[in-house]
Amino acid sequence: MQIITVFEHQTIKLGQEFDRGEKLTEQSLKDFQKYYGEKGVPYFSLTHNGIRFNEYVGVIQIGNTIVEVLPKADKPDNNDQKAKWRDILIHMLRAVGEFDIHAPSSSTLKLKPNSILDLYFELYIKEVEYLLNAGLVKQYRKVEGNVTSLKGNLLFGKHIQQNLTHQDRFYVRHTAYDVEHKLHHILYKAIRLLKSINTNANLHSRIGSLMLHFPEMADISVSEAIFEKLVFNRKTYPYKKAIDIAKLLLLNYHPDVSKGRANVLALMFDMNILWERFVYISLRKNKPINTTITAQASKDFWKPENGHRSSTAIRPDIVVNKNSAECMVIDTKWKNLNGKNPSSEDLRQIYVYHEYYGAKRVALVYPGDAFHTKGSFVNPNLSNMEYTERMCSVISIEVMSDIKKWQKAIGSILISDLRTP
Repeated sequence: MQIITVFEHQTIKLGQEFDRGEKLTEQSLKDFQKYYGEKGVPYFSLTHNGIRFNEYVGVIQIGNTIVEVLPKADKPDNNDQKAKWRDILIHMLRAVGEFDIHAPSSSTLKLKPNSILDLYFELYIKEVEYLLNAGLVKQYRKVEGNVTSLKGNLLFGKHIQQNLTHQDRFYVRHTAYDVEHKLHHILYKAIRLLKSINTNANLHSRIGSLMLHFPEMADISVSEAIFEKLVFNRKTYPYKKAIDIAKLLLLNYHPDVSKGRANVLALMFDMNILWERFVYISLRKNKPINTTITAQASKDFWKPENGHRSSTAIRPDIVVNKNSAECMVIDTKWKNLNGKNPSSEDLRQIYVYHEYYGAKRVALVYPGDAFHTKGSFVNPNLSNMEYTERMCSVISIEVMSDIKKWQKAIGSILISDLRTP
């Protein structure tokens, strides 16, 4: 198993060498091409004898190759920068709730991961260890089958069919109260998955311990529908984070049933969405009193002549003080302007938000070198192209390794911009 670390939008070529001598082998390239298939995947695109990664970050394991894709808001070109951006990505995911765990010993997560994948594995192990130490929850379930003593309801038809010559047995349906239920089936299946795909030697013994102490469960088929039907109560709520991680692992794992060598596990995140959520969480944590922060607030944008409401809507990333005189609309973009002006597409989009929300101010927020500039939209109805009072701020916020400091900076800069006349 080899681990290759790259940045978003980077292209890697067949035979290209990386930091620790890893190479994109011909077999690895074929595995990626097979996974891409005819319909494609959003995480990367194929080039001539290579792969170009898109705006998704995280980790993707295909066959014997793990590729870790890191974000990039500058021009990192060395191992120190890769370590820096790996830490920033982990902290951003933690800030938006991806790495929240219930285990009180979460501060002991000191594993130096070879990839984001290792960190997810350790988080899952921590959660299940916590559940085992607290005691697994029992639930009632319906059981049907042959027993040696009469209990529950006798299913007479099946009893006659199966026990005509076995008068010491009874075919019944009864209720059992034990640990064999759907939550534990899911957790056990995820433990078995970890055992088969983990490559970090530091985790082998802990996974083996889980396999030894967790009750053996029957294998089940998992799908999105199974997780949607789960209901958590007061007793089972501590399971939620473990189930969330199990869902992420199980639904994103695609075994190769034909050859068994190009299994795929993709834990990838759209960096634009992650940046939007990170800015939103940062504002929420550092907002002044009597300030409201709303994410993805939508308004109807088009109505057909027949009068039925259309599903077409405009949906800005963040609205501050919605429906008030101090309203501010924020649109986040994960790209480095490098001192240039925003694209016309970005400006048109934020102009529409300005009009529909009657905002006092709108702002485009980018990562990168710190700068803050303001401009006015032109009034298209005037022949002399006069500028209006519709102000738009373009804010580029410096990326900081200290996440708490970075979040405070985001909050103070954006709220300060709102209050500026």
